[in-house]
Amino acid sequence: MVSKRRLSKSEDKESLTEDASKTRKQPLSKKTKKSHIANEVEENDSIFVKLLKISGIILKTGESQNQLAVDQIAFQKKLFQTLRRHPSYPKIIEEFVSGLESYIEDEDSFRNCLLSCERLQDEEASMGASYSKSLIKLLLGIDILQPAIIKTLFEKLPEYFFENKNSDEINIPRLIVSQLKWLDRVVDGKDLTTKIMQLISIAPENLQHDIITSLPEILGDSQHADVGKELSDLLIENTSLTVPILDVLSSLRLDPNFLLKVRQLVMDKLSSIRLEDLPVIIKFILHSVTAMDTLEVISELREKLDLQHCVLPSRLQASQVKLKSKGRASSSGNQESSGQSCIILLFDVIKSAIRYEKTISEAWIKAIENTASVSEHKVFDLVMLFIIYSTNTQTKKYIDRVLRNKIRSGCIQEQLLQSTFSVHYLVLKDMCSSILSLAQSLLHSLDQSIISFGSLLYKYAFKFFDTYCQQEVVGALVTHICSGNEAEVDTALDVLLELVVLNPSAMMMNAVFVKGILDYLDNISPQQIRKLFYVLSTLAFSKQNEASSHIQDDMHLVIRKQLSSTVFKYKLIGIIGAVTMAGIMAADRSESPSLTQERANLSDEQCTQVTSLLQLVHSCSEQSPQASALYYDEFANLIQHEKLDPKALEWVGHTICNDFQDAFVVDSCVVPEGDFPFPVKALYGLEEYDTQDGIAINLLPLLFSQDFAKDGGPVTSQESGQKLVSPLCLAPYFRLLRLCVERQHNGNLEEIDGLLDCPIFLTDLEPGEKLESMSAKERSFMCSLIFLTLNWFREIVNAFCQETSPEMKGKVLTRLKHIVELQIILEKYLADYVPPLGNFDVETLDITPHTVTAISAKIRKKGKIERKQKTDGSKTSSSDTLSEEKNSECDPTPSHRGQLNKEFTGKEEKTSLLLHNSHAFFRELDIEVFSILHCGLVTKFILDTEMHTEATEVVQLGPPELLFLLEDLSQKLESMLTPPIARRVPFLKNKGSRNIGFSHLQQRSAQEIVHCVFQLLTPMCNHLENIHNYFQCLAAENHGVVDGPGVKVQEYHIMSSCYQRLLQIFHGLFAWSGFSQPENQNLLYSALHVLSSRLKQGEHSQPLEELLSQSVHYLQNFHQSIPSFQCALYLIRLLMVILEKSTASAQNKEKIASLARQFLCRVWPSGDKEKSNISNDQLHALLCIYLEHTESILKAIEEIAGVGVPELINSPKDASSSTFPTLTRHTFVVFFRVMMAELEKTVKKIEPGTAADSQQIHEEKLLYWNMAVRDFSILINLIKVFDSHPVLHVCLKYGRLFVEAFLKQCMPLLDFSFRKHREDVLSLLETFQLDTRLLHHLCGHSKIHQDTRLTQHVPLLKKTLELLVCRVKAMLTLNNCREAFWLGNLKNRDLQGEEIKSQNSQESTADESEDDMSSQASKSKATEDGEEDEVSAGEKEQDSDESYDDSD
Repeated sequence: MVSKRRLSKSEDKESLTEDASKTRKQPLSKKTKKSHIANEVEENDSIFVKLLKISGIILKTGESQNQLAVDQIAFQKKLFQTLRRHPSYPKIIEEFVSGLESYIEDEDSFRNCLLSCERLQDEEASMGASYSKSLIKLLLGIDILQPAIIKTLFEKLPEYFFENKNSDEINIPRLIVSQLKWLDRVVDGKDLTTKIMQLISIAPENLQHDIITSLPEILGDSQHADVGKELSDLLIENTSLTVPILDVLSSLRLDPNFLLKVRQLVMDKLSSIRLEDLPVIIKFILHSVTAMDTLEVISELREKLDLQHCVLPSRLQASQVKLKSKGRASSSGNQESSGQSCIILLFDVIKSAIRYEKTISEAWIKAIENTASVSEHKVFDLVMLFIIYSTNTQTKKYIDRVLRNKIRSGCIQEQLLQSTFSVHYLVLKDMCSSILSLAQSLLHSLDQSIISFGSLLYKYAFKFFDTYCQQEVVGALVTHICSGNEAEVDTALDVLLELVVLNPSAMMMNAVFVKGILDYLDNISPQQIRKLFYVLSTLAFSKQNEASSHIQDDMHLVIRKQLSSTVFKYKLIGIIGAVTMAGIMAADRSESPSLTQERANLSDEQCTQVTSLLQLVHSCSEQSPQASALYYDEFANLIQHEKLDPKALEWVGHTICNDFQDAFVVDSCVVPEGDFPFPVKALYGLEEYDTQDGIAINLLPLLFSQDFAKDGGPVTSQESGQKLVSPLCLAPYFRLLRLCVERQHNGNLEEIDGLLDCPIFLTDLEPGEKLESMSAKERSFMCSLIFLTLNWFREIVNAFCQETSPEMKGKVLTRLKHIVELQIILEKYLADYVPPLGNFDVETLDITPHTVTAISAKIRKKGKIERKQKTDGSKTSSSDTLSEEKNSECDPTPSHRGQLNKEFTGKEEKTSLLLHNSHAFFRELDIEVFSILHCGLVTKFILDTEMHTEATEVVQLGPPELLFLLEDLSQKLESMLTPPIARRVPFLKNKGSRNIGFSHLQQRSAQEIVHCVFQLLTPMCNHLENIHNYFQCLAAENHGVVDGPGVKVQEYHIMSSCYQRLLQIFHGLFAWSGFSQPENQNLLYSALHVLSSRLKQGEHSQPLEELLSQSVHYLQNFHQSIPSFQCALYLIRLLMVILEKSTASAQNKEKIASLARQFLCRVWPSGDKEKSNISNDQLHALLCIYLEHTESILKAIEEIAGVGVPELINSPKDASSSTFPTLTRHTFVVFFRVMMAELEKTVKKIEPGTAADSQQIHEEKLLYWNMAVRDFSILINLIKVFDSHPVLHVCLKYGRLFVEAFLKQCMPLLDFSFRKHREDVLSLLETFQLDTRLLHHLCGHSKIHQDTRLTQHVPLLKKTLELLVCRVKAMLTLNNCREAFWLGNLKNRDLQGEEIKSQNSQESTADESEDDMSSQASKSKATEDGEEDEVSAGEKEQDSDESYDDSD
């Protein structure tokens, strides 16, 4: 029987508990009191059965469904009316429910009541619901029955707590709970809530989940708050229910403050939550955030959520790497796959949140952006950036910017990116296209670190993603390569090289895309062509890929086609490709562990293929000296950088050595005879004794023979059958010979050391008086001869620079001396001359037009490089062109003139024009040559014929030779270490120009170059100290006058240039951006240790700060002996780049400022008599450094403008300021521009100030503005004395910017400072008023003189001045001082204050006098001041745009 009274909460809970305990003791089968025959109609006399039958439901026994004979709504209505009209109502309800309880004692009957009813056939078309409800559901829809039936169900439910499914696989408890869902009306919601919460507290866990997740569908909105509170309490008690509770809470209508508490509770438990629960929890957290607290929540979330560790243990990470190498096999173990599924689900939740909530995505990016420490950045951050980038298109630019800033600052490094891909590759795989899009964007950057990061994205995408994504990666890289952008092409090719090594089998599948680049070789530089053919050759000839013959065939076809081309550029491509391919084919694989001995050795067949390919290249290039020279250079590079198989090397060695001797070497005792224009002599031999078996280089006869053959002249006395080799090939051929011998004999050059000291068949090169009488043809011949001799000596120095014996060192130094001497001789000949090229890549041909127009004209005309002299007809036109260029100081845009940083003017520039654009014409010096810098004094022994020592000669590295080496090293460092942004080639300029003459250097990495230069730090410090001592002694001898009468001018200039180059090299080295990368930190430490150890020998383990401090102290010591202003600037910049790596910024700034001031206050030796040797750009740079680093910019400006400039004004015309000797009438405009710019920049940094700031802050800011306006006033008044166009232009430009800054930064401060500091504010405005009036006069001056360069600034300035009028009026009104403001007429005047007459009658504009009042209260004072203003014709009035309307 159903209890007649309502249970209290406690009673109800006890009864439920008792029922549950009974249920545990007895099986369900014992509860049935009677059994029914299956599929029969229930026949029962109970009121329950009768009323149902009357209303339209036929109860069935067994497993048959109850039948509904009428429509569902009709049944409910009929039953309700029957019960209400029953005579025993309301007692009939208790009887009905009691009958129901009895009926459902039978398990089958209870199940039938919970399952949907069967609708009879004739009722199917009735207008009702399309589905049938269960009997219990229908009864719950009747209000008068609902409470009792709900109570019955809750009492029945505990019986099924521990039996989830019956024999029919039906979950009875879940079925009971489902009856309560979606009721049209809940009669007593509060009671239902109470019962449900009590049930949850005693139910088993699986049922708790079901009930909790069903709550939103059971309860009405009015009960949500109560349920939320109950669930939050349950959340604290039972962690296992966290997921369903949070799932429900996010679906209920709850108070935001309440959700905030729950969210905080969950956030506190986040670190202990299981991985599978995370998606729901994160969903709740993200759905509960508001716009106000989003950033705070996201920041806390990213700190506590460390997916790298909670997701994947180390063994799983290891297994993933294994899976990658096996082609992404299925996950090993259910635990791993479920973990990954949870992660994917988690990120899907986050994706959904950021897709529909813009505030969440923005806050997430902001949280990552606000993270400063490198260690705080996590894998999760990087994944989130990728997700937001791929999900939210509006934030792409924002993410791109944040990511770039993080990469620049070193916060996101390669290790983090690698971990991100290895841990979350399944998540990232779905974003493949977005990641590639981001990588493409990063590769367009100018910053090398960002480009490197973009290349890593491509690399890891290829490594971790599937074959489709790999194909996309290769396609994107190929697009970059064909783009024509040099940096992109280089980076993309480097990535391809890495991928070929990383995963050759996967790359093999995409080889067809790479092969397609062969159709787009026109815009690719030689160095890039080498890389491309290296990639293709590696794929084609890899031993692991036997099915690559189609690539081999295509490459052979392309190379043969290019080699046979008559267009020189394509022939060069064919040569580079063929030599690169031969290098891969003939590579020495003996050390490869993966290959057997048989496969490692080069077979005879393969050797034949290699030799036949090289012979093909040789035969195709022998008709063109330039092509031959390129072939020898390429082959030499291959031997230098790749290890060839011994068989191939032996064949090359024999062939080259014999051919070289036949072509260039002759007996020195037999002087060639012939109709030569000059007498032939054996010159530049280093052996004094006479010998019969000596050799010589046959240069002049060869050059003469070639020129005569070219011009159709007679053949010389050489045998007509002998094949002539162009002398252009001499240096390249020797380089190949030397490297081949070096590789074969482990660095021993004894076989060819005779070439170091052998003479050359030349003629007397010193022109003397013959120069004027020489014909153009003869002069051209002599120039060619000198160029070829220079290039021979340069290659000789390259070859023997690392020899250790004193005798060999002495000979190398002598050859170096010869190079310097020959360059001096060459300058005497250079007039209108096209030298033979010394470097033979495509870049050379491309760059030549930018070097000298005459050269480009001849190259286009001739197409070949073997010419050595010009026809008279071409001389005239070329001469005109060249002289025209010289008169305009050459083209200012070529990168090399900018890179060399040389100041050449007039005659000096003309004579050395070609020599300073000489990279294309001189052979490149190897980086090893600079080991000569180690040389001090070298003793050379001279032996007699019986090998006895006859005399000893001391050979020293002299200043000219030192300068020669330092200039070359400086150019090399600039090419390799200068950031790409600093040497960006202008649009439509040649892309390869900055690499010209550095092709060997470009094949090394920046790290290698830096490492080589570090080996030279000690000798360079020695040279620096020696030069320092030289200038110190010089100053002492001349009583402090550096350029006194006793100074040898030439020696002084050479030593000064050496000083400058050394400082330039040090600066380029320490300014290298690669030091920011962790792997290069050791290099930086070792370099700083070298510098610091020059002062005192310290321990190797000194801290970085100590090393920096000592290094700076060492370099500072040189400031006393700095010979030129340019050297001073380099010293300052060097100190700055070193101090940038230090943390003590305030102290460092003080050091720099002090040194810069010393240099500005020093008297520098003048260059020409007419003007100083200080360039404006250098002075501008040093002055900016001084003002940016000084403690008080305003005081520094006041000192220069208030002390230095008056001294200059009072000094004679050509004199300078005594305090600042660098300040002269020529340099005043530079000082003025920098001071105005820095003043405007510094006031912009002052915060406007708010009323909430303390009184002290207000006073400090007001005082600062007073100083700033005083400085501005001093500067602006200088235009009355210095009224040149550049000064007035600076005044107009920066005057407006200063007034704008005053409006934005100072006026808000005056608004709330006026009452307490009235006098100060009025004084400030009064001073500023006079300045703005002068600006107004300047506007009038510009209009009167009709100078468009000045007048373009006038409208904006006058608009700003007008705004100032209105703003001051507003400030006075705000402070109840409106009566202190009045308007009057302002006349237009020029700079000297003279009235502009022509517009006198038209003036009708109003201006204000914002500063006429000293007291707001004294109105009479205001009137008095106003009268004074009128009398003085507006001398105290602020100008306005309107006051000048007639002049427009």
